[in-house]
Amino acid sequence: MNNSSTNETDDCYPSAHPEKMVFVGLQLAVILIGIPSNIFFLFVSYRLIRQKNELGVYLFNLAFSDLLFITCLPVWVQFCLYDRWLHGKTMCFICVFLLFTHFYTSAMLLSCIAVNRYLAIVYPLKFCTFRQRKTAVSMSIAAWIFTVVFNAMTVHPESVYDEEELICLDLFPLPEKQKIANVARFVVGFLIPALVVGFCYWQICSDVKRNQMLGSVERRHVFRLLGCIMLTLNLCFGPVHIMMVLRVLLEVCPYPNWLFIGYKVCALLAMLNCLADPLLYCFMSRTGQASALNVLLILRRKWKKECQKEMEQQNSQILGTATVPITETTLRTEFKILLLQI
Repeated sequence: MNNSSTNETDDCYPSAHPEKMVFVGLQLAVILIGIPSNIFFLFVSYRLIRQKNELGVYLFNLAFSDLLFITCLPVWVQFCLYDRWLHGKTMCFICVFLLFTHFYTSAMLLSCIAVNRYLAIVYPLKFCTFRQRKTAVSMSIAAWIFTVVFNAMTVHPESVYDEEELICLDLFPLPEKQKIANVARFVVGFLIPALVVGFCYWQICSDVKRNQMLGSVERRHVFRLLGCIMLTLNLCFGPVHIMMVLRVLLEVCPYPNWLFIGYKVCALLAMLNCLADPLLYCFMSRTGQASALNVLLILRRKWKKECQKEMEQQNSQILGTATVPITETTLRTEFKILLLQI
């Protein structure tokens, strides 16, 4: 009986696949590109906050959530490379907690941005108080608190770590607690935010089409921004949550190969959200574009000044024209030399 049970658990864990090197390479690309882009995104959103723009608050929290996740991404790269979790149960729990915190804070903040744009366009004068910076700060804090509480209820160390096989999160077969958690994550973490964003997009599109005051350029801008929000939410977080539900419904030992590869690909798409946020809101929105250009101009001016200083120092050293401070002692010595020459 013991041998049969161990064989069943061994069959549940898929063998190593050659495509895992592709996953490792893409995760490393997320680290190398995501860190500088999100730091730049963080600085741009901070400038928006200083300009009393409420969207800057949501963007700042998005960038912070992305950076918080990227800090633990090297551990996931090592796990994917060696197929063994080498950092213990506590570290596994922390990394899984940060992983789902990144998922659901991003989904909640995207919903807040969609609602903010919905109120600004459909009800520009009626709900002005909901589009203030203080309200954005309160909503961001509420999103973080809700995500932390939700993860505390759904992430358990016993259901995310296998001490015998040294596996973190990808436990095969799923424990019963993890099955319930996957269904809750699909409904609360993806389905509800997707419905909120979809409703806001539908209402804004219908209102913009009826409004003859908006030009074609402004309409395209509104549709493009909201379409990118929907694309980010559905493409990055939709597949991984659908695969969570499919694992609950279709998982049978031995584990199906197509389900395993599909789950890994969908998890990688969710990680790509770290790259999608800076591209969307720094370069797809007008305020983001203007702030990004201002930041680039400031950095360019500082770089030019430093280059000019270095060139002046190099020229002074080559030509020997380095300025020496003139004092009374130098004047006296020069006067004595002249007298001796006479």
